[in-house]
Amino acid sequence: MQEGMNRRLLAVLAHPDDETFGCGGTLAKYASEGVHIALVCATRGEAGEISDSSPATPETLGQVREQELRAACDVLGIKDLFILGYRDSGMADTPDNRNPRAFCRADRDEAVGKVVEIIRRLKPQVVVTFDPTGGYGHPDHITAHHVAKEAFTASGDSTRYAEHLANGLDAHRPHKLYYSAFPRSMFRAFQDALREASIESDFNDMDAEAMGVPDEDITTILDVSLYGEHKERAALCHRTQIPEDGAFSWIPESVRARFLSAEHLIRAVPPSVSGQSTGEKDLFDGIQI
Repeated sequence: MQEGMNRRLLAVLAHPDDETFGCGGTLAKYASEGVHIALVCATRGEAGEISDSSPATPETLGQVREQELRAACDVLGIKDLFILGYRDSGMADTPDNRNPRAFCRADRDEAVGKVVEIIRRLKPQVVVTFDPTGGYGHPDHITAHHVAKEAFTASGDSTRYAEHLANGLDAHRPHKLYYSAFPRSMFRAFQDALREASIESDFNDMDAEAMGVPDEDITTILDVSLYGEHKERAALCHRTQIPEDGAFSWIPESVRARFLSAEHLIRAVPPSVSGQSTGEKDLFDGIQI
């Protein structure tokens, strides 16, 4: 569509599959409208689980997951993929956190500089990343949040990473920064539906008050109901991470429909009034292209 040709959105995430399970509907929606979608993925997901249906091994997992990510990007319409090359830090308080190459241990200035260079090269108007909790406290998600937030500001400051300017890249500060988020009420409904259906899952034992964000923090809700199929097909690309019988088949239908029809965000820049919806139906509202 012609109206999307000059619009650009950059997502800054941590692992292969984050682009699908977190904001896949959003990315597919804007890609279908002609927006140029780019993705920064900090790691190759080397510390992820390996499903029974996958031929990957711990030694090959990073390579396999990169290929899964590239396949998912094709489904969602992501045009540019940048892999920063850090190592998956694993879940909080696991030995992988201590690996010297782990993303959570990365030199912050170096990591920010990598994202700043990408922002200056692509000049997106909108940047999307994790909320401050990383959704469920994953150290790489939290690190990606901080790196993206700092890069969002630093990219427009010509005194930061001046070597980029010497290489022909102008300073560029995007117009808007959003955090992809999971409202707490949805997680509670998710747990309730699992219990009612007698479905055993790790989610059953998680503290709902420590997951996602309070509902009142959500400022922007996007209708992505037309892109649920894209999200499901992209999820199926991540064979190492999903059960053999399907990406979302184990989720109770009442929650599954809700999960696939809307995605929730917090507008961080420009800031919104706390506890109030922005009323936005489009992440590009108010941006003059």
